[in-house]
Amino acid sequence: MSNKINNDFGPGQRKIVLVGNPNSGKSVLFHRLTGQYVDVSNFPGTTMEFCCSKWGQDFLVDTPGVYGLSYNTPEESLVRDAVLTADMVINVVDAVHIDRDLFLTCQIADMGVPMLVVLNMADELLSRGLELNPAVLEDRLGVPVIPTVATTGEGIDLLKERMSHARPGQESHLVKKLLPQYSGLPRGEALMVLEGDPEVAARNNMAPGGEKGNIYADRRRRANDITSTALREKTADVAFATRLGHWLIRPATGIPALLLALWLFYELVGVFFAQTVVGYTEGVFMNGYYEPWIRSLLVRVIDLQSPLGVMLAGQFGLLTMAITYVLGLLFPLVLGFYLVLSTLEDSGYMSRIAILMDRVMGCLGLNGQAVVPMVLGFGCVTMALITTRLLTSERERRIATFLLALTVPCSAQLAFVAAILGSLGPGYMLLYGLIIFSLMAGVGTVLNRFMPGGSVPLLLDLPPMRVPRIDNVLLKSWTRTVSFIKEAFPVFLGGAFLLSLLSITGLIDKIQKLMEPLTMGWLYLPNETASAFIMGFIRRDFGTAGIMEITMDPLQTFVALVTLTMFVPCIASTLVIFKERGWREGTVIWLMITVLAFVGGGLLSRLFNFTHDLNPAMTLPLTALVMVAALFIVVTISRRRQTIG
Repeated sequence: MSNKINNDFGPGQRKIVLVGNPNSGKSVLFHRLTGQYVDVSNFPGTTMEFCCSKWGQDFLVDTPGVYGLSYNTPEESLVRDAVLTADMVINVVDAVHIDRDLFLTCQIADMGVPMLVVLNMADELLSRGLELNPAVLEDRLGVPVIPTVATTGEGIDLLKERMSHARPGQESHLVKKLLPQYSGLPRGEALMVLEGDPEVAARNNMAPGGEKGNIYADRRRRANDITSTALREKTADVAFATRLGHWLIRPATGIPALLLALWLFYELVGVFFAQTVVGYTEGVFMNGYYEPWIRSLLVRVIDLQSPLGVMLAGQFGLLTMAITYVLGLLFPLVLGFYLVLSTLEDSGYMSRIAILMDRVMGCLGLNGQAVVPMVLGFGCVTMALITTRLLTSERERRIATFLLALTVPCSAQLAFVAAILGSLGPGYMLLYGLIIFSLMAGVGTVLNRFMPGGSVPLLLDLPPMRVPRIDNVLLKSWTRTVSFIKEAFPVFLGGAFLLSLLSITGLIDKIQKLMEPLTMGWLYLPNETASAFIMGFIRRDFGTAGIMEITMDPLQTFVALVTLTMFVPCIASTLVIFKERGWREGTVIWLMITVLAFVGGGLLSRLFNFTHDLNPAMTLPLTALVMVAALFIVVTISRRRQTIG
């Protein structure tokens, strides 16, 4: 189970807290010890709340990865308080990065809490030509040190045996000298006050101390000294995984590898899962077997043409469309994405992708992590919107969500787009690509300029490259998928209920009639195109396919195609936006995209008329020139204002 930590323990029950740096293997160790699953990955920031479980007679707590215990971040504050109230701490140290991790170890030792040190990933030291002496660590730290390989379970039995040997670690000479001035406080609380922690000082009615800089510098020197004593280089040979990790972040070798990885990512998620698997689960199983079966059951008890029948089994029925979308469309998409993402995370490659793409995505107000949802959008926008969870800040999630919904056509729509553009000619195809790129660059630049806040710097700890464990990938993917479906199911039921009401009351037909002046008077398109936009909201590819059935000249067809691309995404994507961003913000995004789509389509139609009047043969080149000039002006003005601001 995963829940926030509490302090309600039974008689004789100890609170044992797992503490360590990000990617040190705490969550894997928690799973090994308790049999309970935690979100285990090689990508920083995935464990965002405490996970607790009974462990024999005791209570084991897995905490978020932190580099120190202080008031700097909410995570550090929570972990600090967990350690201060713990009966025992198991400090998980990444053997490969022991020089970094020992800073936290020394801080816990200074706090005087009984502790054990788990030296995890000990097997990877040999592959890097290094050797670590646990006995030296035990002597210098004053606590038991147990080498483990949590992914295989090696050392877990020894850890259980030595639990009774936990004891407070050796405090530094400086801390030992300074602590007596707070003799009335417990040692851990006194250390936090000494280090200037305002939260701990306030609850003890004291002024924060001013020794943080001196203590931290001394602690860093101590950690370095212990590392140099216990760690030695065994051989000059460097493992292939280490060399590969370096190659993947160098532009000359990393960019070609990234392009290959993104292509494979797209083929697996955007083509195989979004088209092949969903084609079977949604098209064959749900539409071919499930929906006829559920209608055959309902027809025995109710009239399917009645309001209740339409509500349950109509085009937008609670038991037809809602269930089909959740199980036939959403479930395989989410599972496929998490299988691929978990593989990338556990291999250590995800962090390297983010580093390579950071500068490019920074132009759009995003950081390198955003490359994953942007690429996935061309496979399935619904899936890409889900993956915006990867992004660090709410600001970046908003920008990515807006860009995906406005500018990225999904693979199902792209098939019809390609068919239409192929019939129009290569000039229209090039102009379509230019418009999509210009929209993404221009809108992203404007959002980055005017949206409050700034881009979050990409601060990542590069994990070692390794072969992912299949059992961990499968378990994590399944757990994440089930969790998401549980959250999404009520949202899809609500969306189906609303659409059914609109259908029963005839409001859908009235909306189509209301759109006719907009399509005819503003977009200069035939009145039949209103139905294409309605169908495009239900499914983008349906709307695009509808354009092919309407008689229009090439310029009108192109305007309809671009407008439909910018138009609000399909109902599944819209419901995911509402789920991820909330109903209020989701509605704002939905309305803004709708307005921008029709404003953009109308301006494009007028631009076509203007350039066509100037020179019919030069309509497309002149339109392209205007688009490039407009993009240059927007980007230049936005960046100049950003620099001045």
